Amino acid sequence: MTDYFHTFHIPVMGTGHSVDTPIRVAPLGISSVISLVDDLLLEKIRKYYSLKFNLPYVKIPRNAEDGRAKRITAYLDTVYEIVLKKMEEIKNQPFFKNNNKRRYFELLPEESLLRKKYEELLKMKPGYERDAIEKDLTSRMTPGSIDVNIMVTLDRTHFDKNGNPLGDQFSDAQAGLRGYANSCLESGIVYSAGFNRRLFSYMTRFKDFYRDKMGRIKKRIILKVSDFRSALVQGKFLAKKGLEVHEFRIESGLNCGGHVFASNGILLPVLLEEFKKKRKDLMSEFKPLIQKYYKKMGWDCPGFELNDRPLITVQGGIGTHGEVRRLKEFNIDRTGWASPFLLVPEVTLVDTTTRELLRQAHGADLYMSDVSPLGIPFNNVHHTGSEIWTRKRIAEGRPGSPCPKHILVSNTEFTEKPICLASREYQKTKLKEIDMMDISADEKARLCEEVVEKTCICDHLGNGALISLGIAKEENSPQSICPGPNIEWFGKFYTLEEMVDHIYGRGSSLVSSKRPHMFAKEIVMYVDYFERMVADSSLTPSAIKALLEFKNNLEVGLDFCLEIARKPPYPGENLASISDCVEREKIRLKSIYQGFEKKMN
Repeated sequence: MTDYFHTFHIPVMGTGHSVDTPIRVAPLGISSVISLVDDLLLEKIRKYYSLKFNLPYVKIPRNAEDGRAKRITAYLDTVYEIVLKKMEEIKNQPFFKNNNKRRYFELLPEESLLRKKYEELLKMKPGYERDAIEKDLTSRMTPGSIDVNIMVTLDRTHFDKNGNPLGDQFSDAQAGLRGYANSCLESGIVYSAGFNRRLFSYMTRFKDFYRDKMGRIKKRIILKVSDFRSALVQGKFLAKKGLEVHEFRIESGLNCGGHVFASNGILLPVLLEEFKKKRKDLMSEFKPLIQKYYKKMGWDCPGFELNDRPLITVQGGIGTHGEVRRLKEFNIDRTGWASPFLLVPEVTLVDTTTRELLRQAHGADLYMSDVSPLGIPFNNVHHTGSEIWTRKRIAEGRPGSPCPKHILVSNTEFTEKPICLASREYQKTKLKEIDMMDISADEKARLCEEVVEKTCICDHLGNGALISLGIAKEENSPQSICPGPNIEWFGKFYTLEEMVDHIYGRGSSLVSSKRPHMFAKEIVMYVDYFERMVADSSLTPSAIKALLEFKNNLEVGLDFCLEIARKPPYPGENLASISDCVEREKIRLKSIYQGFEKKMN
């Protein structure tokens, strides 16, 4: 199992905001994640970096055979080559100078053995012993992991020039997996947004997902999960195929960036407590199944004597080092920090206009929207270029997008082949249908608004990256971005050192002491979500049962958060905000449910 020296990683952000983050931070030892959703975006950025680093570049056309997989492989190999080149340059730099080698070691957490040895070096006098330690330290410098992300639900079918569907291996998810599997990377692939059995079975075709004769796994599996049961079910499915889960990545269902996948009212601390109590069950369940598969295949199964276990990491709404320390009480291995890095220009690709919008964002500016064509709530910020562009088209009587990439096609209401809910084709047809309905003007207006608010996020989420690199012009490229609400409390542009020091609790905090605890923020968001569920409820027996279960789970979570709030706070942890929040939200939850009961009667 590869050892990375940092105790945090930078998760995926949109399709473009972390697309070149590994180039920026991996040579400094920090791990990050690239989205594989938009291979056309990756191709444009590959061209940019190939020219910048004088690497050979041959365009892979949009209609190339197996083009999606080839574009992904080419981009990841380019990133890998650049990272190795930059890493080698840093390793060749001298110690005792103000350079990136110094940054590499000084960014490390204090508890890192590598940093401690570096600090010993700084106290040594010149001589043979110091030279030997310099050589040893240099040899142990490794880049951060260049991980990738696949949203497993985005698995559209592709068609040949005659309109015939291509085989499963050419679907978006499988082509994305193949593109990663064929790359040079030794890293992890993060599967998010669901359980795709067909995709997971496809991994068995690639030996890099299995242990080699030395017991190493070149390409590691990371599952983003919503609860322990999901982790166990998916992990067992993979284990029966000899595939090991390297890491379970737990994310707050609502207090995060991008698409939100609310749990059934189960708050993050409750989820983490269950993982803490049952963690040993994971390897005990998986290990025999994995060994059985290796035996069936006639393979050696080295490495299990090392007592490997899946890592457990958590992300979503973390804002202070005190909160990190609280999370570590649940035996968490690492934390993920995403949205705050959108305000670190040297780390993420965000155009100047949008980054300034994020810097100034407060309160109601950040909201849970319905703009995603997937029909999944999407954390958003008002006044983006995408929102302005979308509203302008509506005002001009031309709602909908030309749909340049067809990534989120899913609807067959009016067509044989799926189209996107944000497309001009769909919205024009749907609006005509609504206009013909025998309903009130107010109801027509409501339905029309639901149609036209869908936005072309698959294209717009990548435009900020293209503008930032000078590949596209802002006036022609509406920008979308999907920060978590936590960004409200980060109101400046920061250096990498400032943000990493904040994560590790070094120096002054970057956020106000008035910032509510991440658990308190999640509570409010879940009660808000429950209110939304009640308003949209169909009042069927199954819907009523789901609401009651959600409410009961939420009440259990509120009581557990109150227990946490009674503990002594860590420095910089606003634990007191949890108690106030629980009492307030209990009253609100009760009021919402009482209103629902009246509605039922």
